Amino acid sequence: MAKILCVLYEDPIDGYPKTYARDSIPKLERYPDGQTLPTPKHIDFKPGELLGSVSGELGLRKFLEGKGHTFIVTSDKDGPDSVFEKELPDTDIVISQPFWPAYLTEERFAKAKKLKLAITAGIGSDHVDLQAAIEKGTTVAEVTYCNSNSVAEHNVMAILTLARNYIPSYQWVIDKGWNIADCVERAYDIEGMTVGIVGSGRIGLGTLKRLKAFDVKLHYTDRHRLPETTEKELGLTFHENVESLVSVCDIVALCCPLHPETEHLFNDKLINKMKRGAYLVNTARGKICDRDAVVRALESGQLAGYAGDVWFPQPAPNDHPWRTMPHHGMTPHVSGTSLSAQARYAAGVREILECWFENKPIRDEYLIVNKGKLAGTGKHSYSAGNATRGSEEASKFEVQK
Repeated sequence: MAKILCVLYEDPIDGYPKTYARDSIPKLERYPDGQTLPTPKHIDFKPGELLGSVSGELGLRKFLEGKGHTFIVTSDKDGPDSVFEKELPDTDIVISQPFWPAYLTEERFAKAKKLKLAITAGIGSDHVDLQAAIEKGTTVAEVTYCNSNSVAEHNVMAILTLARNYIPSYQWVIDKGWNIADCVERAYDIEGMTVGIVGSGRIGLGTLKRLKAFDVKLHYTDRHRLPETTEKELGLTFHENVESLVSVCDIVALCCPLHPETEHLFNDKLINKMKRGAYLVNTARGKICDRDAVVRALESGQLAGYAGDVWFPQPAPNDHPWRTMPHHGMTPHVSGTSLSAQARYAAGVREILECWFENKPIRDEYLIVNKGKLAGTGKHSYSAGNATRGSEEASKFEVQK
């Protein structure tokens, strides 16, 4: 029997919900490219429930304990005295989400002598030291595509929130004001603007498709160029490199994976090549941007706004400067964990576990590392190496009661 250690974010501060705002969520049959949604044999939850917090347990307890496995769920993941650290040495399988990641560093791999499988409940496995996973022969899998369109929707929302100066306008209402001039002095239409997407995978392409209706000029860069038919359909301009793209764009959205080649890509040098007053949206990974370079650019006016929901580390320390920098539209990492997305990634985790326990192949598109090398989606999207350095700073976060 296996020991499964699952790290999920904490329940709502007023308790696990007894009711929900809506009675149901739409049922999808397939993703836009034809890939099927997760296909577990059974699920023990109702789609639309809160599954990503500790009480939700990804709907897995009945399934796992019914087969005799040990299932431990915790939100306590950071530091040497955490539940995660204490339970790790004899754990066979780790499940974690990008939103509240259990960082599997080289040091933790060294302690996890029995670890065979690391599952990301969501997409983006950069919280795992992929180089260590390769060397240790640990399989890494994620639920590819489960929340890509959720993040694409968030991208459009963030772009409009910044350009239309929505958050300060909302705040005037809360403050009982009617300060129209204060609201609109930084508000612009995006119609006619040039929008660039860095990374045209499922999230990037989904963002491009959603932005087409706004009559903007669409540009993109990626190491894998899209088919010519897609470029013509969406009116896309391709750039061979990110430097070329950022120099012509009013808005840049980051949709690329984090790996050693993209770590701190948006530093002072690159941000200063952007148009003055451009907007930068990052729902990819916080570490793709240099933290302090973003702050400097907002303070100087080089950037008119920065929004997104990804930080490094996660959760971000209470004194993280992105919490207080000017003209930002930051949220905790929520874009990919809507209740709709949770139903898909919880089902996908169960599908992966069913395959693992039955010694059946895991879908190729779910694989990141397998048999000592990058595989499946990992081979397409990542490069070998480690992007977890500095993750110990997450231990500085203190829950605000």
